[in-house]
Amino acid sequence: MHTVAVIAVDGVIPFDLSTPIEVFSRTRLPGGRAAYRVRVCAASPEVDAGAFALRAPWPLAALAEADTIIVPGTADPTAPVPEEVLDALREAAGRGTRIASICVGAFVLAATGLLDGLRATTHWSAAELLAALHPAVEVDPGVLYVDNGDLLTSAGAAAGLDLCLHMIRRDLGSAVAADAARLSVMPLERDGGQAQFIVHDQPPAPRGSVLEPLMRWMEDNARRELTLDELARRSGMSVRTLNRRFREQTGTSPLQWLHRARIRQAQYLLETTAHPVERIAAQVGFGSPTAFRDRFKRLTGTSPHAYRRTFRTQQAP
Repeated sequence: MHTVAVIAVDGVIPFDLSTPIEVFSRTRLPGGRAAYRVRVCAASPEVDAGAFALRAPWPLAALAEADTIIVPGTADPTAPVPEEVLDALREAAGRGTRIASICVGAFVLAATGLLDGLRATTHWSAAELLAALHPAVEVDPGVLYVDNGDLLTSAGAAAGLDLCLHMIRRDLGSAVAADAARLSVMPLERDGGQAQFIVHDQPPAPRGSVLEPLMRWMEDNARRELTLDELARRSGMSVRTLNRRFREQTGTSPLQWLHRARIRQAQYLLETTAHPVERIAAQVGFGSPTAFRDRFKRLTGTSPHAYRRTFRTQQAP
């Protein structure tokens, strides 16, 4: 079983600490078995978490058995980090252990030197400080998370959820990640410069809203050439009212939402079939493979071929 170790140091932010514990410990494989074993590790038996103290059941030595290590943020990201914690992280990186930080936990990773020469992110309000303290790190404050392979960083606390789901997606595929997202009550679509690789079975539709029937119909008919006028007629609204309602309830326009729904369907086909990209483009409703490739890269940050290489978790029929 994949072991996730979460490091707790004095001043740890409780939200950052609890996010990976909740997300990973609740993730289930298709048969219902737990997908991850989660351990909270610390340099001392008791850790000051601000409003309360916590007792970590595992010492730092347990990091040697971890497949993934999560570094939460601390209330004062400039506070000195115990050298034994930094050494343990460096040793883990040397073994090839995957290490990820949440929010200002990036300051701890940067202090180890492991992020030197790499792109990283952190909470937007701390990005300038991280760049000033660690000029060898390429700080990008405009993304939800950055994946460098075995070293990952995320932005503010909520982006820690995105990062955890991304790692689950990498480990176990889109179906397991989608279940974990639903358990976390995560929105099924989050904008951000970093490619969003979590694939969900259904595009976001506000349950019980007046738009829900239209969105379900759009999903079922995504491969057709749908126009804004047709969508307005289908909804019984004017084009202007439809655009306003979509903005209010989804944060985007009807046609942008439709493009995202098509891309999600394409992601699923890229993962689960051996269909050529040209065929998938037609299956999900794009008029040409070129338009499909352009839209796919714009929304995911990568090409269809690269996505398939990265996320195809089993041999397609």
